[in-house]
Amino acid sequence: MALGMDPRLDLTRAYWVVAGIAGVNPDTATIGSAAWAEWVVDGDLAHEIDAREIPPDWTTGMIPLRKSKPFEQPRRDADEGEVYHLKPDLVDWAYRLTKDVKLADTDAMRQQRARYASHANASRAPFVLKGDTISSSTFWHGRRMSEWAAEWMRYHTGGKGRYVTCAMEDTGTLQSLRFLGAAGKVDATRVLVLRTASNFDQQRDGITAAESLAETKIGSYAAYLPALDAAWKVGSVVVRELVRK
Repeated sequence: MALGMDPRLDLTRAYWVVAGIAGVNPDTATIGSAAWAEWVVDGDLAHEIDAREIPPDWTTGMIPLRKSKPFEQPRRDADEGEVYHLKPDLVDWAYRLTKDVKLADTDAMRQQRARYASHANASRAPFVLKGDTISSSTFWHGRRMSEWAAEWMRYHTGGKGRYVTCAMEDTGTLQSLRFLGAAGKVDATRVLVLRTASNFDQQRDGITAAESLAETKIGSYAAYLPALDAAWKVGSVVVRELVRK
């Protein structure tokens, strides 16, 4: 927001490539992969009650903002920053440009993937895909939370989004760009969000979510450095092409 409001800069024709690492849903992708998001959904703007107090017919204690039960219909059209839809043509262009980029793979990543043998996509080598992201300040973890994220994505996108990654900052960045766009400072349609997978968002077969979280230490993920490398490898292809134009 500060950058966009700086009178020394004309950013009305700027493109924004937001890149960072993320957790990944093993049902849709694997560690080391890179996902271009078309939909970005906020995982914090909600009501919540403790899981120990939810009614027996509820699947979660997370309730959409201004609603009284999980996934209540109809969804409010005039949202308050819960969902952002990026320009599909631009996302498709970035994906087509980068879909064949070769991503790093390591023995540590292969060993970690082998622990998720019940998830077909988790067992693949790293790849570039189109996949949507949940943005939340809470570092949540576990199979049930991942199931909630997938349903939260479907709810807020009318079934159009597919949950692939979970990260933190993207809805804050997009809210700033939306406000700057309304002020005529930027073109808020010229934004891309790239998330690269450093770790799985849930436990492997045979252990609990709590045990898995205890193993999940920032900076020591099996794909931490490869995910950083993937963000550069994939994102730089798009940046170079944008600059060339």
